[in-house]
Amino acid sequence: MALSLLHERLVLDTSAYSRLCSGHDAVLDTVSAAGVTLIPATVLGELEAGFSLGSRPRENRLRLAEFLAEPFVRAIDTTAATARHYGALFAHLRSAGTPVPINDVWIAAATLERGGHLLTFDSHFSLMAELSCTVLEA
Repeated sequence: MALSLLHERLVLDTSAYSRLCSGHDAVLDTVSAAGVTLIPATVLGELEAGFSLGSRPRENRLRLAEFLAEPFVRAIDTTAATARHYGALFAHLRSAGTPVPINDVWIAAATLERGGHLLTFDSHFSLMAELSCTVLEA
């Protein structure tokens, strides 16, 4: 499944990064077509947790460090502006009765702050109408 979407600022969530590492064609195509690929601090935290619990933490950290060193990749911090987007998203989702995992609300907030387009395999991101995202199927 190839995507013909070109995004200047592509944001990867944890599921998209994991599929990138496993060679998922649609993720590879989308990342290679993007101007810049952004990785939110929340995703880095989720990855670190997975690495710590997994059987190959050293290899996984090395692979992530190599990816982050690519000239088209940027890690993005959580800022006060991210927190404002988070608050608005969280309140809207709670009022609508549509709970989303807290870390994913932070990832969506970082995407909105940067004017990015999120690539994910998690369908609950589509509950956030203001979020530009592509939800891929596994």
